[in-house]
Amino acid sequence: MFEAVLFDLDGTLADTAPDLGGAANFLLQEEGRPQQALDKLRPYTSQGVRGLLKAGFDLDPGSPEYDRLAERFLEIYAERLCDQSTLFNGIPDLLDQLENRGLSWGIVTNKRMRFTDPLVKLLGLTPRTRCVVSGDTTPEAKPSARPILYACQNLKADPARSIYVGDDLRDIQAGRAAGCFTVAVSYGYLGHNGPLETWGADLIIDHPSELADYVASCVGQK
Repeated sequence: MFEAVLFDLDGTLADTAPDLGGAANFLLQEEGRPQQALDKLRPYTSQGVRGLLKAGFDLDPGSPEYDRLAERFLEIYAERLCDQSTLFNGIPDLLDQLENRGLSWGIVTNKRMRFTDPLVKLLGLTPRTRCVVSGDTTPEAKPSARPILYACQNLKADPARSIYVGDDLRDIQAGRAAGCFTVAVSYGYLGHNGPLETWGADLIIDHPSELADYVASCVGQK
């Protein structure tokens, strides 16, 4: 039986693309460039500033203007952290069911702590989540296993009896490296990592309710 469920944040628990994409478009406007449709920016939002600067400006880390624009993007995003971001449909019910079954749940994200902690609070999750691990909490971020192992240690949960849920290939790679049961969500941002079916996840779900059903079926087998 599972002991804990850990979630990625952006694109898994919460739809943060409207605010991340909005920050990118604000920056594009400041720089005299045309704004882009949110649907075009959406696949890049799980990669944060790196992905959005690539989508909007075709810049990679190390490019001459990257550091300046990255710093300005983060300034803009900090001012609109949760203007339009919301939990995905079905997430509140899923969390209720996990808690009712006595399962601990937490968050493991590559978002920096300065953004993660206030966003989690604004989403109303701070009183509920048992653990929040950000991209700068441990020396290495996902796809390293270290953030997930750190979360499991905090929850006193066996990684082999824990679930990690995410919407990016790095999430599945990190979860597998940690020894967790991995779940990929098709409703997330997904990025440009090839077909979801090739990531090696143990389970693919189209809606959070499917994870609740899966956990319930595992409990029923005990």
